[in-house]
Amino acid sequence: MGFEDDIFISYAHIDNHPLTEGQEGWISDLHRALGIRLAQLRGETPKIWRDLKLQGNDYFGDTIVERFPKVALLVSVLSPRYVKSDWCVKELKEFYKAAATTGGVRVADKSRIFKVIKTPVERKQHPQEVQELLGYEFYQFDQSGRPIEFSKIFGVEAERNYWTKVNDLAYDMKQMLDKFSSNSNGAVEQTPIAPTETTIYLAETTFDLVEERNKVKRELQQRGYSVLPEQSLPPYYPDFEQVVRENLERCKLSIHLVGARYGMVPEGAERSLVVLQNELAVQHSQNSPDFLRLVWMPVGLQPQEPRQKEFITSLQSDADLFQTSLEEFKTIIKDKLNPTPQPTKDIIAEDGPLRVYLICDQRDREAIAPFDDYLYDQGFEVILPLFEGDEAQVRQYHQEQLQVCDVVIIYCGDVNEPWVRTKLGDLRKVYGYGRSKPMLAKGIFMGEPHTEQKRRWCRTREAQLIQSVNDLELFVAQHIRGGQR
Repeated sequence: MGFEDDIFISYAHIDNHPLTEGQEGWISDLHRALGIRLAQLRGETPKIWRDLKLQGNDYFGDTIVERFPKVALLVSVLSPRYVKSDWCVKELKEFYKAAATTGGVRVADKSRIFKVIKTPVERKQHPQEVQELLGYEFYQFDQSGRPIEFSKIFGVEAERNYWTKVNDLAYDMKQMLDKFSSNSNGAVEQTPIAPTETTIYLAETTFDLVEERNKVKRELQQRGYSVLPEQSLPPYYPDFEQVVRENLERCKLSIHLVGARYGMVPEGAERSLVVLQNELAVQHSQNSPDFLRLVWMPVGLQPQEPRQKEFITSLQSDADLFQTSLEEFKTIIKDKLNPTPQPTKDIIAEDGPLRVYLICDQRDREAIAPFDDYLYDQGFEVILPLFEGDEAQVRQYHQEQLQVCDVVIIYCGDVNEPWVRTKLGDLRKVYGYGRSKPMLAKGIFMGEPHTEQKRRWCRTREAQLIQSVNDLELFVAQHIRGGQR
């Protein structure tokens, strides 16, 4: 049987009442926006309908149910009124039944029901048919914990968030509608979908990083990757662990975003969902050598709870941690998924002077000048970081030097702890950047001011501590002079 309509919008009538005179209702705006965006994405105008009357004395079967077998997708707009409305819940149940007769509610592990959450409702109050769906939240909480719905009425940011979320919804609908194709008789049938080559586990995170997670998810999907989890994780243990493990088994890569908050602790567990997902991914990577894991934290992150501070501290020595901008992290993800083929011959040259990569912050360029001159006078080729250019260029240059240099010295002068931790983390990732030969030596130079706090930042078994020119001379004599590539 062919579908005559693409989308039916199920909603509570009160949610379409405009808050101000002369404005369209929220549902009317969503209807119009979806129609326009889907037309732009698919190149044809979608057939979207909704019941405009919603009168309690209408005969339900005649007005709604008879059309459901001919509808491809349902948008269920959840709100406090929706979950209390027998009418709305019945629409949902009847579509669910009808979908079972037209190929099923799920198509290639995706649902034909799209849960739009206009106003927050506790998940346990969601109708059973959509309770496990992640949904599209058209709101965010302000600092006082009050929900702000995405609408131009609430300001420029809320309007921008509205259109971003509409785009996400429309894009996912486009993918689902594309899974249906016309045969030679003009009927519309489901087409078997080949499994996606690469599936990625994008860990659930805390609400302060929801938008960042959405951006990463959006870009991955647009690049053709499948993203898990597709449904909400169970709020209790041990079901939580089982579902996460099953999802990880299907994936090549897991991505974990760590914010300032500790997050929800599943019932029966002792640690938050963020911590648990990370631990399970670490365990999976130990058993599956081809499995990749990436952890991201914003620069300058300030944990808001003692437990989160402890968790963040434990991650500082993690070789898979990246503390950088989100845009740069997305570039790192892309590089991990599509690594640049390495030449068969080692890229480190077999002749010429030994190369010392002297890593420093731009503020310390003058401070390192004497050490730069000393190393140059000793016959070494001294390489400094790139300070000009966009972030991606700077990062690429940095990784290239870690590939080709013979020696690395990190200069810790006018810098903070995250900067130091990031550079030390890069030393643990050199083989991931394409290096195949070990370095001759690694040093960390503690510049002025010498403080106990900085001494702790610089304390590591990854590199030799250098605290003075005499130490540098000894480092050169013991580890570099006469070194063989």
